[in-house]
Amino acid sequence: MHVFNWIIKKATFAFALLSLVACEDFLTQSDPSNFTSQNYYTKPEHAQSAVDAIYVDLRQIRGGSNSGAAWLMTEFASGLGNTTALGSAQNNLTFRNLEFDPNNPYGASYWNSHYRGIANANIAIQKIPDITMDEGLKNRLLGEARFLRAYYYYNLVRLFGEVPLILEPVDLGSDNFMPLRAPINDVYQLIVSDLQTAETAGLPYTSIAGRVSLGAVQSLLADVYLTMAGYPLNLGTAYYTLARDKAKEVVDANMHHLFQSYDSLRMEGSENQGEHIFMTQFDQNVANHNGLQLILIPFNAPISNIEGYGMLYPVIEFVESYEDGDRRAEEKQFFYTSYGAASDRSQIIEFGAPYIYKWFDDNANVSGNISGLNWPLIRFAEVLLTYAEAENEVSGPTALAYQALNQIRKRANLADLSGLSTEDFREAVWRERWHELCYENKTWFDMARLRKVYNLRTGRFDEFVGHQFVYGPTLSSRELLFPIPESEILNNKNLTQNEGY
Repeated sequence: MHVFNWIIKKATFAFALLSLVACEDFLTQSDPSNFTSQNYYTKPEHAQSAVDAIYVDLRQIRGGSNSGAAWLMTEFASGLGNTTALGSAQNNLTFRNLEFDPNNPYGASYWNSHYRGIANANIAIQKIPDITMDEGLKNRLLGEARFLRAYYYYNLVRLFGEVPLILEPVDLGSDNFMPLRAPINDVYQLIVSDLQTAETAGLPYTSIAGRVSLGAVQSLLADVYLTMAGYPLNLGTAYYTLARDKAKEVVDANMHHLFQSYDSLRMEGSENQGEHIFMTQFDQNVANHNGLQLILIPFNAPISNIEGYGMLYPVIEFVESYEDGDRRAEEKQFFYTSYGAASDRSQIIEFGAPYIYKWFDDNANVSGNISGLNWPLIRFAEVLLTYAEAENEVSGPTALAYQALNQIRKRANLADLSGLSTEDFREAVWRERWHELCYENKTWFDMARLRKVYNLRTGRFDEFVGHQFVYGPTLSSRELLFPIPESEILNNKNLTQNEGY
């Protein structure tokens, strides 16, 4: 596990100060109350800690507890998830049934955590340039801060549309204390600018410590360009070209590769390397451990030392939509239907339905169910699919587009594709995105940028508006965005609500 220490102090509008230089075994908390924004940012250690603070909120929407987890919001809104919604986790049902409203806690968790991360990034970007320190390290830290600010804004603008664009620290006396929502294009321009700046910051191409790397910057920039080519901006061919070229830089760097086995996706020894370009860092020895085990283990299935909640498992039609022979659909690859009992591993417990094995931590399951596995945010598989899609949109299904797509299929034990029209190749790539990137907070974002949804019965793609989930609810234009949290509307008279909420 490669992670870094952080010690956090918060004041008005998510002001954060951290002490100690980054090192392994993070999350020792204290309150350095003798520090202020005026006297703190004077040493290289302060710059390091200020940037470390920005990473903290990558964890806030992930993990999980008996009340759910914010990352489930987009999973249920994709129509691919079933749930055993127990007690305080009834929010899962409201998203699954497309009945969510501005008072849902998941949207508030995204909003609050991401703006807290942005506030910390703004402080770092403002304060670090004036610190006397090694210029190379200074530039790298500023590059990390800009990447993370871009990442948080990228999620916010896709989830909520027009959002406040805050680029400087804010306090009670700031003119921007109650900000207006900024046009979507302005938010994207900031995202691109931050990532382009980070790209020139002298970052290493990979980071085994889990910090922002040049590979992560270029991969995210390729994804941003791909989204800008589609809805809602619809910038088309020019941005497909930018996406293609940036994804190809990652491919040509030859610093990342697909794992040969899907088992490596859920192994601690494979974290922050190989296929994993950027990850949220967790540690089982501290409070902020990965809570996926609790969320994903079947409810009332005695396979663990503590109870699982079964809050997310796939609709059977999705599992059945994989091609015959697809390794991802085989037992204990992406899904599983049975496991040994906690009291006697030779006694096999049948679940009666497939559950998600993609992020299952076998070691944690047999030793206490507390997992420290990192959560993948950017995988090389996604970069390959971005390249294939963008290349097809620019030049049709070229040999290089087939090569990228067929790498994904080859690992899945599927035959290479060839001889497809531009339209059929397009849907083939989309289909691989659905099947390869499922249940890692990617599918709903694809639905929103494409305005398309995979039809689990026909294997083709429907228009977003009017698509009916296999269990009943029908998508409308309302679901192209999530509602601005009601608490934010009440606290900021300048905020307006999204249509339909």
